[in-house]
Amino acid sequence: MSVRRVLTLGGELLVVLVVVSLVAGQMLGYPVLLSYVETGSMAPTMEPGDGFVAVPAPVAGEVEEGDVVTFRAEEIQGGGLTTHRIVDETDRGYITRGDANPFTDQDGNEPPVKDEQIVAHALQVGGSVVVLPNFGTAVVAVQGAIGGAQRWLASTFGTRSLLGTQGLTYLLLVLSVLGYLFDLITSDGRDRKRARSRSRDDGVSTQLVMAGLALLVMSTATAAMVLPAGTQQFGVVSAEFESEDPTVIPTGESSTLDYDVPNAGLVPVHVYLEPGSDGVAVDRRHVYVGSRGTGTVGLTLTAPAETGYYRYFLTEHRYLAVLPASVLDGLYRIHPWVPIVVIDVVLGVPFYLLGISLVGTGRIRTRSRDRPSRLRRLWARFG
Repeated sequence: MSVRRVLTLGGELLVVLVVVSLVAGQMLGYPVLLSYVETGSMAPTMEPGDGFVAVPAPVAGEVEEGDVVTFRAEEIQGGGLTTHRIVDETDRGYITRGDANPFTDQDGNEPPVKDEQIVAHALQVGGSVVVLPNFGTAVVAVQGAIGGAQRWLASTFGTRSLLGTQGLTYLLLVLSVLGYLFDLITSDGRDRKRARSRSRDDGVSTQLVMAGLALLVMSTATAAMVLPAGTQQFGVVSAEFESEDPTVIPTGESSTLDYDVPNAGLVPVHVYLEPGSDGVAVDRRHVYVGSRGTGTVGLTLTAPAETGYYRYFLTEHRYLAVLPASVLDGLYRIHPWVPIVVIDVVLGVPFYLLGISLVGTGRIRTRSRDRPSRLRRLWARFG
């Protein structure tokens, strides 16, 4: 394989990686691998539109003072993802501030940030954030162009199926077909000199095709496990009076309520529940939920001795029931992400091997002949 070919494939792989990370981030609701800032609150570290490498919180490890993190804010700009620096730690959570701001977020209305709210860390080398200049500006421009094209097509053809992620899939498919047809029509006579000739680089490897399909299966399985999971937040009021509301609890007392764990998929799942803060307890931490079923656990919330409003967290981890429960328990004890990796391998590798056994390990080639194709003859006649 030539150096030019290697560089071309490397560039294509980089583009695919960027697109996949951005789409995955949009689906999950938090950045994956790459992200960017939209405001100037982190200047001069990051200007509006600058990007950064986002390391998922479970991989990045413990939070330290000076880290730049992306967290789910409750009050900042109406709530949502915010990227600011950790400047202090208290018993109730972390104190955060944008580098350009003269005051902390907690000097305003934002409560101290809990570990459960942090979704990613900005990669730092030597104490400095790795910045991708204008990455976000380019992403926003591309998203705007694609969104405009989708809206125009949806209006032209009178269908909403061309909007959103589904419409983006259709758009990419059409562009791929048009690109192939354009290449087929505009190919010059040099292709004829290589008619019926073959080389090691001709065609597409069936192994590569099956690997791509296996990755698709694995990514689908990952989405089925990750998307419905996550951290749930409960607002508890520690009060000096009784209330029918189960989240308004007399100081120092507890309230138990039913917590539903639904499974909208056809494949049964194992769900692990982990209290994310003090004052939260469940009667079962491991729940098996069948196809299109719902499991219920008892959730106990205990109010602090002092009155006030408190935020409690409960984290769900979901896994497709393709492994024995005992094996899943052992993997989960290692790290909550380990079962996902193993399940993906269990699903993807057999799929790949089965595909190779059926289609072989050759290459998918297109044959060129000395005489023009029917498509080219029609183009020459009517074009």
